[in-house]
Amino acid sequence: MTTLLEARVTRLSMAAPDDVAPIEAAIAAGTIDPAAIRAVFGKTEGNGCVNDFTRAFAVRALRDMLKGHLAADAVERVALVMSGGTEGALAPHWLVFEALDAATPPGDRADKALAIGVHVTPPMAPEEIGRMAQVEAVAAGVRTAMANAGIVSPDDVHFVQVKCPLVTAERAADAARRGTPPRTADTLKSMGLSRGASSLGIALALGEVAEGDVSEAAIGADFGLFSRRASTSSGVELMSNEIVVLGRSAGWSGPLTIDSAVMADAVDLSGVLGLFARQGLTVGGDRRVVALLAKAEASSTGRLRGFRHTMLDDSDIAATRHARGFVGGVLAGVVGHAEIYVSGGAEHQGPDGGGPVAVIVRRD
Repeated sequence: MTTLLEARVTRLSMAAPDDVAPIEAAIAAGTIDPAAIRAVFGKTEGNGCVNDFTRAFAVRALRDMLKGHLAADAVERVALVMSGGTEGALAPHWLVFEALDAATPPGDRADKALAIGVHVTPPMAPEEIGRMAQVEAVAAGVRTAMANAGIVSPDDVHFVQVKCPLVTAERAADAARRGTPPRTADTLKSMGLSRGASSLGIALALGEVAEGDVSEAAIGADFGLFSRRASTSSGVELMSNEIVVLGRSAGWSGPLTIDSAVMADAVDLSGVLGLFARQGLTVGGDRRVVALLAKAEASSTGRLRGFRHTMLDDSDIAATRHARGFVGGVLAGVVGHAEIYVSGGAEHQGPDGGGPVAVIVRRD
């Protein structure tokens, strides 16, 4: 990256998974430049499981809208990362990430500004999902996205969002017919394995785990291996891995920055409060908070701070849905609203029962 860039992040409320009108209105008003869009995150109101087609619905609506402003190949370069599930009071919304020509020279600031890097891997075969092929593809993709963003050090990466594929019954049958069965034909389990493999790929790229420690047997099993900055979400709407690296770089300018922490468990606010203190933010409604991104997972022990939880025992509602709603409520008290990007299913993303948190801040 040689051109000096400035990141812009716009958060917009969503009335339905196909409600792209707020983005269209921002484009018409000149507050979003479609040619500058690098990625769009969406929190949609589906179940977040295999059959959550609100994600594909949102992606289709976004692509159709962007085709009115961009050439087809440019639309395909935009990472569209939909996270299903707005349990509890979590509010459906869009996060639009842009890279613009910088208005403020980097010399005007002593510190680094928010940088955005995007890379989409080639499509994966169903039999590669949840295996080392996916780990290696994501690791290579993260390094490429960092280079594209001009992020030199892994220490400057604060959040890596990967949208990864899953195995459907049809995809599993196709792989079996070719004599290369998938690691699992259980569609729900494939989501976790895909998230886990992607997370370990991030951990490898950022130097958080040693290459020799990662194996197929460790994926979805050895949760002592994890990334402190990974957020992965699997969906039926793609077969590639869409990678968005958010970090800081001296090659970027502007008022936005990003910082991160890790929740040790679902009620651990110490890291989040420390994160707010480092950025000089007040708790409960600081308007300088542009976006809060987090992972949520029910602890595998069935305990939280020594007390029994029933998230893993509910046959009606998946544990990831409980965890999203619960963590969303905990974090809403910190930011003063529930328009938070909380993604469930945190295999190898933070410690067991916890997860990474990042805040994008508009500096004075």
